[in-house]
Amino acid sequence: MSKSIRDVVKNKGDTVISISADATVYKALELMASENVGALLVMKDEKVVGILTEREYARKVVLEGRSSLKTAVQKIMVTKVLYIKPDKSVEEGLALMSDKRCRHLPVLDNKELVGMVSIGDLVKAQIAEKDFMIDQLEHYIMGS
Repeated sequence: MSKSIRDVVKNKGDTVISISADATVYKALELMASENVGALLVMKDEKVVGILTEREYARKVVLEGRSSLKTAVQKIMVTKVLYIKPDKSVEEGLALMSDKRCRHLPVLDNKELVGMVSIGDLVKAQIAEKDFMIDQLEHYIMGS
């Protein structure tokens, strides 16, 4: 019985840290630091319009010599946002992240944002599932 993305969101909580597209990159970085996250969803009127990650900051601000204080999030955010549905398995989420080389996925249920998962969340869930299985097998073998 493989864990679903829904299980991961339920376990970690459905709080999604987001920012508006017209906020400055500096404000986004402050928010990432205070919330200890590596990505922010960019929202407009309750709709996901982009994602901003530390990678975009490094590549599109630092390397291009832009100012964090003057650059708007919309100038550097990724607008083609990959997402996953809550009924998908943890393995499917990890496969998608690996294939598309991303580390964060918003979770959408019928176009409604219900959470966000990171590669760390999914690896943690997969390890917990394997540890549970090992524990069950050990108890079965020992006859307890």
